[in-house]
Amino acid sequence: MQVPSPNTREAASMYGTVVAIFLVILVATLQSSAPPEDPFPYRIPLDPEGSLELSWNVSYAQKTVHFQLLVQELKAGVLFGMSDRGELENADLVVLWTDGHGTYFGVTAFPALACKTRPESQVHRKQDAWSDQRGQIHLDSRQDYQLLRARRTPEGLSLIFKRPFDTCDPKDYLIEDGTVHLVYGVLEEAFRTLEAVNTSGLQTGLQRVQLLKPSIPIPALPADTHTMEIRTPDILIPDQPTTYWCHITELPDGFSRHHIVMYEPIVTKGNEALVHHMEVFQCAPQFETFPQFSGPCDSKMKPGRLDYCRHVLAAWALGAKAFYYPEEAGLAFGGAESSRFLRLEVHYHNPLKIQGRRDSSGIRLHYTARLRPFDAGIMELGLVYSPVMAIPPRETAFVLTGYCTDKCTQLALPPSGIHIFASQLHTHLTGRKVVTVLVRDGREREIVNRDDHYSTHFQEIRMLKKMVSVRPGDVLVTSCTYNTEDRELATVGGFGILEEMCVNYIHYYPQTQLELCKSTVDPGFLREYFHLVNRFNGEEVCTCPQASVPEQFAAVPWNSFNRDVLRALYGFAPISMHCNKSSAVSFQGEWNRQPLPEIISKLEEPTSHCPASQDQSPSSHTVVNIGGGKG
Repeated sequence: MQVPSPNTREAASMYGTVVAIFLVILVATLQSSAPPEDPFPYRIPLDPEGSLELSWNVSYAQKTVHFQLLVQELKAGVLFGMSDRGELENADLVVLWTDGHGTYFGVTAFPALACKTRPESQVHRKQDAWSDQRGQIHLDSRQDYQLLRARRTPEGLSLIFKRPFDTCDPKDYLIEDGTVHLVYGVLEEAFRTLEAVNTSGLQTGLQRVQLLKPSIPIPALPADTHTMEIRTPDILIPDQPTTYWCHITELPDGFSRHHIVMYEPIVTKGNEALVHHMEVFQCAPQFETFPQFSGPCDSKMKPGRLDYCRHVLAAWALGAKAFYYPEEAGLAFGGAESSRFLRLEVHYHNPLKIQGRRDSSGIRLHYTARLRPFDAGIMELGLVYSPVMAIPPRETAFVLTGYCTDKCTQLALPPSGIHIFASQLHTHLTGRKVVTVLVRDGREREIVNRDDHYSTHFQEIRMLKKMVSVRPGDVLVTSCTYNTEDRELATVGGFGILEEMCVNYIHYYPQTQLELCKSTVDPGFLREYFHLVNRFNGEEVCTCPQASVPEQFAAVPWNSFNRDVLRALYGFAPISMHCNKSSAVSFQGEWNRQPLPEIISKLEEPTSHCPASQDQSPSSHTVVNIGGGKG
């Protein structure tokens, strides 16, 4: 064998080094050329035409939201902000506007933004604003919206700015978990000063969204994952403000039991501003067939049997991304014990009554035949759908509370307990706040889910920031706050849209037989209430047996005494529990006239970390370079 010479070995070594360096450079080049992560992963259209688009990201470390507002066609200006219920009065706003000579962000000019072409950089200053109860805009003495960049892009004018969750400014909106009502307005004509702008004369609108998305890792999908698309069949979107479209589909013959491990929305391109939310329901297994139907859910032609398609498989709302199940659990569907029929429900929001739009939106299910260790389950917490729970008229914040008691969880949950990973809150039209709290040994331990700006028009299954573990013997307390200022009669509990509900659909694992853990006031104590009202008011209140509970509530004269007594009754009277299996059969036990769970300590309300006093002097202008480009 020939021995290599030293020169040969040196050349080989140098060659190997060069190859290694080349590979390092190649890998670095490939890595650097990989598409960057989207800095604004969440995105929604603000207006029905999609000419205003908002995208955002959340930094929990900095307690800050970064926004990108894309304005496709700038007229005289646009305003954007947040308010308690979506009103433009008493709103926290940031304003882009022109006086006919220059264009301003807040109060200060960047004169060239409205021109067709200006490649060089511009400078401008910015301030934020707020509106009073009359809709008049005022400059804010504290500047908490920080403009980071403004530039023209092929899609329009892009504004990037950030804002803390809590600015410590009493005029600013506190960004919290749960629903946020975003407001916007389009300025059609120039204004000499910002103070001359009144929101009552603008083209305005609102959009609801959950801004503070949970920062949780995305689990890997199994290698054998399959997909199934459940979509509307190229329908013509009705030219009316609100439409709920129902479409029945069915699983293939012989479709065996599978686990759903993820689902995501499919929205027809161009209809992003019209498709508001979507849900997929599984129909009841006791019916062998369901009629084929595709049409408005309130149509007189809709078969009544479709009302038995209520078991939620998937739910999406505007602004939400894909929904993932924990790696150890999946939602079962298919197989001999479940229905083959599914109902897709799509809510179209079309306030401008746009015509001629066709749509094939829906939800894509990702599923696997390799079942995971645990079945995920869905359990109903809160109040039984019963008229004995009622809200008096002209109330601004009336609270009703439902219980999942320690007796029920002790009997129905496994020794290791369950783990809640997601939640969907639900009321009807008068609901304003919903919260579920875990109570252990008489002490409130943690909040399962809370929405202080809840709206029935924006419902989605929300992943929890962290799982909540529930042990046998724990109590789950669900409270709903209602506003009935615009109603003349009492609002009773029930299935009708003008009746009320108070529900938290919790998503958990491992699945148990317990499907419904809810309460209602004991009916006998309510009868005593009607007798008391009749005695102390000197007015005729029908308490006769043949009168229904809604009729009795309708006869109550709603003075302060009757309101206070009803509120007190709901706060101390015994309850009737529904501790039910999926078959609607109760677990064995006595469930009537149960005492209210004793709660000896409550969670403290979050405290502000703001300084005791705030400097209210006007802040200095922030100078920002505006990137050039074609405008």
